[in-house]
Amino acid sequence: MSVAQEPATASEIARAVASRKMSALEATEAALARIARRDAILNSFTDVVAERARTRARAVDAAIAAGKSVGPLAGVPFAVKNLFDVKGLATRAGSKINRNSPPASRDATLIEKLEDAGAVLIGALNMGEYAYDFTGENSHDGPSRNPHDPTRMSGGSSGGSGAAVGGGLVPLALGSDTNGSIRVPSSFCGIFGLKPTYGRLSRARTFPFVFSLDHLGPFARTVEDLALAYDAMQGPDADDAACTTRAVEPVTPLLGGDISSLRVALAGGHFQKNLFPEAIEAVARVASALSVTRTIEIPEASRARAAAYVITTAEGASLHLDRLRTRPQDFDGAQLRELFKSVDVLIAPATPCVAPKLGQVNFVLDGVEMPVRANIGIHTQPISFVGLPVVAVPLPLEPMPIGVQIIARPWREDIALRVAHALEKMGVVSAPPPRGF
Repeated sequence: MSVAQEPATASEIARAVASRKMSALEATEAALARIARRDAILNSFTDVVAERARTRARAVDAAIAAGKSVGPLAGVPFAVKNLFDVKGLATRAGSKINRNSPPASRDATLIEKLEDAGAVLIGALNMGEYAYDFTGENSHDGPSRNPHDPTRMSGGSSGGSGAAVGGGLVPLALGSDTNGSIRVPSSFCGIFGLKPTYGRLSRARTFPFVFSLDHLGPFARTVEDLALAYDAMQGPDADDAACTTRAVEPVTPLLGGDISSLRVALAGGHFQKNLFPEAIEAVARVASALSVTRTIEIPEASRARAAAYVITTAEGASLHLDRLRTRPQDFDGAQLRELFKSVDVLIAPATPCVAPKLGQVNFVLDGVEMPVRANIGIHTQPISFVGLPVVAVPLPLEPMPIGVQIIARPWREDIALRVAHALEKMGVVSAPPPRGF
């Protein structure tokens, strides 16, 4: 199969490889060729592990030729934010200091799980230094750039992950989300992203930022791909003390389930303030498609955002002094449980605006000039604080896409993904092709 004919999504690649219409090595070489052609513009990769990828792809092809099952992600190329340990590479976490560290001796758990499912690691991705970033601008490696307009931000801190998937370099990427670092790049780069429930996916052998708030999750161009990756990564892991012991709860078979009985509401109050017109339009389109007429305020959302800031600052600082704080329980979890007795899904903006220009310092929110870097996550941080599962879905607006958050109760990623899938099938949300090339 030629590069021009290659399948565009992870599920298409996996089906083609499993049926031997395409080899895993062909899929790998095609991804490497795209990176060579496009990444000089996007600057999404910091490391490309080409020979490792080729070796892994040949092993997948050999297993298929021998009649063995290779998993649901057979031959699918993927990449990871460079705070994931990749055997043989220093885990730089976006920093200059860390690249002098010894190479990792073992892959992160989630890399191992994806490769167990047949996927092929292609490389490591640019990110904000030590994950403390919302813009995708890195002073050591340069900014990762938006695939729809390279003069704009990719979002952070998983900016390379958003740019690589949004730019079509790889169909899947992994990132981390402490205050919005999966959802912000998803919004700016026009792709789907999943921040699972806190503790759902193992963080073992990744460089931490804020233990109490760190989540890991996938980026993809379709909901099916997001679900396939998520399912492959589920499961307990004794190497991460926060990882749940819950059994694997597959969501891919549930994507097409009926959503008509779900109680969906708009998140009000904090989530309806500080928005540019494009963010208001995006939420309105989703609400209209789902026939949402009800608005509910998440209790003390503004205080939750403030608390997330405090925890991020305190734990982020103490991390580098080798001291970790435990999470204070100053958000009333009982109020949240009560809220989800009357609603199944909440809809909220992912970012207050489309991707700002690289280097932009300020923007105006509700008539007040505010710093961009500190306020891009104004609508993601309250959700991070309470660890809810969220799917960021892309609205392909012109000239730039923007995301909306689909929020569910803890451990119900399946509900958020079902709603996202329904919106995708309606044509309301989709990942637009990259426009910046």
